[in-house]
Amino acid sequence: MQYVVHAYDHTDAGAYDRRMAVRPAHFELVRDLKAKGQFIIGGALLDPDGKMIGSMLVVDFDTDEALQEWLQREPYLTGNVWDKVDIKPFRKADV
Repeated sequence: MQYVVHAYDHTDAGAYDRRMAVRPAHFELVRDLKAKGQFIIGGALLDPDGKMIGSMLVVDFDTDEALQEWLQREPYLTGNVWDKVDIKPFRKADV
């Protein structure tokens, strides 16, 4: 099942530094998901000034359990970058 993930960063003074510290590990995990066909698209959410304030990903997992396993390993969660995460089932248009 496909899911759209909207994740918003913490807003404290250290949030950006935490994001940048774990960003390489986040990218490594996303590259692994992409190699397995589980990452469809994603990127940073930006404020009007272009500052990163969160992330959006569309991912594809066979089960809700597999989705939860990814979240438990996601560096932006384990590294205390993401504050609020909203996940909804999603279906990419086949156009």
